[in-house]
Parts: sequence; C-alpha cells; structure tokens
Amino acid sequence: MATGMLHTHYLFVVLFTLIYLIKTILLLSDRDELLEKFKKKTKVAEMIISFGFLATGIFLLTQVPVITMLMIVKIVLVLLSIPLAVIGYKKKNKILATLSFFLIVVSFGLAHKAKDAKAGGKTLALSGKEIYNDKCALCHGDNGKLGMSGAKDLSVTQMDHTNIVTIITNGKNTMASYKEALTPEQIEAVASYIETDLKGK
Repeated sequence: MATGMLHTHYLFVVLFTLIYLIKTILLLSDRDELLEKFKKKTKVAEMIISFGFLATGIFLLTQVPVITMLMIVKIVLVLLSIPLAVIGYKKKNKILATLSFFLIVVSFGLAHKAKDAKAGGKTLALSGKEIYNDKCALCHGDNGKLGMSGAKDLSVTQMDHTNIVTIITNGKNTMASYKEALTPEQIEAVASYIETDLKGK
C-alpha cells in the first residue's frame, strides 16, 4: 500500500508543481487576464490536487520509522510556501509568488536527497548479516517481515539471487540505491544472507 501511495503522492507533487509553475510564469510575464482565467479554470482541480498532495504526504510520514532533519526542513518549507502562495497570487506580488514556488522546488529536491541519504555512507562490515542489520533491518526488520515504508516481506520473496542483487544495487520505489554505500562484494553478501537466512523462514 505504501508503494502505491508513494506513486500517487509523486503524481500529486508533479501536478501541484506544474500548476504553480504556470501561475508563476503568467504572473511574472504580466499576463494578468490570462492568469485570472487559468486560476478560475483550475480552481477545483487545484483544491483536489493540494488536498491529495497533503493527505498522501501525511500518510507517508506515518510510514517512516525515523523523521530526519531533512524531512523536518522539507515540511517547514512546504508549510511556509502555502501562505506565501496564497498572498502572492491573490495580490499579484511577484516576489512572494516566486519565493513560494522556489520553496516548493527546494522541498522536493530535499525529498530526493533524503531518499538517497537512506543508503548512508560506506560501511566496512563484511558479513552479510552485519550489513543487513546496519542498512536494511530498519525497514525490513530483523526477520525480513517488518514492512516499514513499503518495504517488502523478504521471507516470502520469489526473487532469485540476481534480482535481489539488482534491487539492492539500484533501489526501487521507496528503497534507496546502495551502489554508492556498499561494494559489489558486500551487496552479494547481503543478497546471500537474505536467500539463506530470511527467505522461506
């Protein structure tokens, strides 16, 4: 469910950003009449998208095991951008509207940075179990069944060794890529640990 909600959230994020990009361009280019027409035509859609954006974001926050500083900064930026946008577009204040759009873009950039940060720095551990406990157990759990942040149940996975290695290396959905944090040998060790100690247990 968390994975589907994440994709829905991304869709709302893209639509939300697109609407505000168009409104900002129209405001900055002094096309007031066109801006008013656009606002009227998209008023209901914008309300639905804004609600969906916030609702899915709140749901995803409840699925995260640890709220990081980057996440807190992202939330603050989004909350700051909302009143700035309301005032900026209503009063046709170019500075406030541009600042609001800038804060939205920065907050989405931080979201991607937070995802990449999940992988953490390089680890010196060699044991598959050690690496798994350090990097994977937070979301998958010690037995592979925790399922936090949309993590799959590794005890019932049907994936073969190659697919497990590929997902650890490149990441998938809410799971970060570990190709920068782990060596190919360490990734192989984690995949082997999942296959021998977690899969089917």
